[in-house]
Amino acid sequence: MANQIKGKISQIIGPVIDVVFTDVEAIPSIYDALEITKGNGEKVVLEVEQHIGEDTVRCIAMDATDGLQRGQEVIGYGNPITMPIGDAVNGRLFNVVGDAIDGLQNISKEGGLPIHRPAPKFDQLSTSAEVLFTGIKVIDLIEPYAKEVRLDCSVVPV
Repeated sequence: MANQIKGKISQIIGPVIDVVFTDVEAIPSIYDALEITKGNGEKVVLEVEQHIGEDTVRCIAMDATDGLQRGQEVIGYGNPITMPIGDAVNGRLFNVVGDAIDGLQNISKEGGLPIHRPAPKFDQLSTSAEVLFTGIKVIDLIEPYAKEVRLDCSVVPV
C-alpha cells in the first residue's frame, strides 16, 4: 500500500508499546492505527496515544501482546481505526477494531467512520423519540433503546 510508515518496537509493558521510527518526518499522528504481524500470522492493531521525543510514539494494543518482541516491525498507513457503518452492521458483533467476531463474513470498512470523531452538531440531532432496532430480538423485545442515545449492551452471567 502507498504511504506505509515503518517502525520497530522499542519497549513493551503490558498493552503499552513504544515504537521508534527512523524517518522523523513520517511519524504517525495521534489516534493513527499501526499494525504488527505476529509470528503465527495474527495481526495486532495499535493506536498511537502519545508522541515521545522526535522519533518515538507510545501506543495501546487492541489485542494481547503475547509473542511480540523488541525490534519487531510495525507498519502504519496513516489512518485511524475505523468501524463499518450501514444496514449491514445491524445484529452483528464486532471487536474494538471493527472486525466481525460473530462467525459471519467480514464487512468492508470502506466508507466507515473513525472511532475518534467529533460529536454531531446539535441541529443534526432529532428531537423525536424513535426506537432503535438492534436486530437482536431479545434486546428489542425486553429492553428497547432510543435512537441517538449512547448505549452499552453487556451480558452478565448469573
